Amino acid sequence: MTKRALLIAFHFPPQAASSGIQRTLSFAKHLGKYGWEPMVLSAHPRAYSVQNPSQLTSVPPDLVVRRVFALDAKHHLGIKGRYPGWLALPDRWISWWLGAVPAGLSLIRRYRPEVIWSTFPLATAHLIGLSLQRLTGLPWVADFRDPMIQPAYPTPRLQRAMYAWIEKRTIERCTLAVFTTHSALNSYRERFPHLPASKFTVIENGYDEDGFDPSAAATARPGAAGRITLVHSGVLYQAGRDPSAFLAAVARLKAEGRASAATLRVILRAPGDVKEIAELAQRHGVDDIVESAPPVPYRDALREMLGADGLLVFQGTPFNTQIPAKIYEYFRARKPVMGLVDPAGETARVLRTAGFLSLADMDNADAIAPVLSGFIDDIAAGRAYIASDELVAGSSRVHRAGQLATVLNDAASGSIPAAADAPKQELPLA
Repeated sequence: MTKRALLIAFHFPPQAASSGIQRTLSFAKHLGKYGWEPMVLSAHPRAYSVQNPSQLTSVPPDLVVRRVFALDAKHHLGIKGRYPGWLALPDRWISWWLGAVPAGLSLIRRYRPEVIWSTFPLATAHLIGLSLQRLTGLPWVADFRDPMIQPAYPTPRLQRAMYAWIEKRTIERCTLAVFTTHSALNSYRERFPHLPASKFTVIENGYDEDGFDPSAAATARPGAAGRITLVHSGVLYQAGRDPSAFLAAVARLKAEGRASAATLRVILRAPGDVKEIAELAQRHGVDDIVESAPPVPYRDALREMLGADGLLVFQGTPFNTQIPAKIYEYFRARKPVMGLVDPAGETARVLRTAGFLSLADMDNADAIAPVLSGFIDDIAAGRAYIASDELVAGSSRVHRAGQLATVLNDAASGSIPAAADAPKQELPLA
């Protein structure tokens, strides 16, 4: 018999400013394969500063989606972008809570889901999940795409206090807490040692097969165009994904005659400030090799990955507990991967475990240069490592949906240790 789950997610099509939409969307698309019927409680599109209506075609036509009142304090309640801080506690979309709680209760009364699931960010999503759990007593799975409290985030004192309050009550009252990385899970176990370890689990991000063009060739001969092409797809910025040391390493290879515009092309796709990255490449004297390229539609970005000879990922120390979602798309592309990372970080651990050993400290040009040179040589010789069939299959979002179905089964069955001793306030459902 099909069971139902209420998914609470701010980031959902047509929202287009966060890759987090893919996690909820893929769960909504694939949970049915594992005996679960999802329904989604999200925000009215007016709350999204960036929209892509074409993404709505990815939403299953039979999926129940309730979009409720929500405002962005900065855009709807501010004057020239300025607004009182109390209007954004815990975040700028706290108004979503006002409409989501009664709408959630209505969905629960009508469809009688067995489990509630909410995903952070935003903090308001977990506040909605907390409210509905307290009102109904339903099992609640809290999904953390990122840790809520980080060393440098959030910085405003009152907002950080609100985050801490929501985080503590979420962790203590939810039935299961799900994280996207093992290091994030371990940090929460250390911070909440009084809770059973079995309450914490990991479901990593993944890739969606629907995004890949089956007609696009992924096995072109390396250097077929006369030079090796390396691609990084995604935002770069000074804190945590600074390409400066990498560009310095490319400059060193160029000066030593081991790389030139005739033998190497590097595309930094959608780096954020395209002009700034282009100027940085020019200052390092490698703008003939390194191209700072504007964003392209998602499917075109995947097609570019498939056509590249190798793929790059930047993930520095500030993001040691996180894994960029593109990693799993890189696996699916079956291309060699070089990691510009903190060797002690979670991204480095995942790459090493997967078999990718071309890793270098992102901030150290001396360390990057020999690794980059060897990476290029391995690609040219056809001996560079690519993801195994088992890794590709295990990284798919269909597989991740199966993992979530297992978590939902455990939560619904009550086999997980109780989240808290506090009595639950029951809400009549009939």
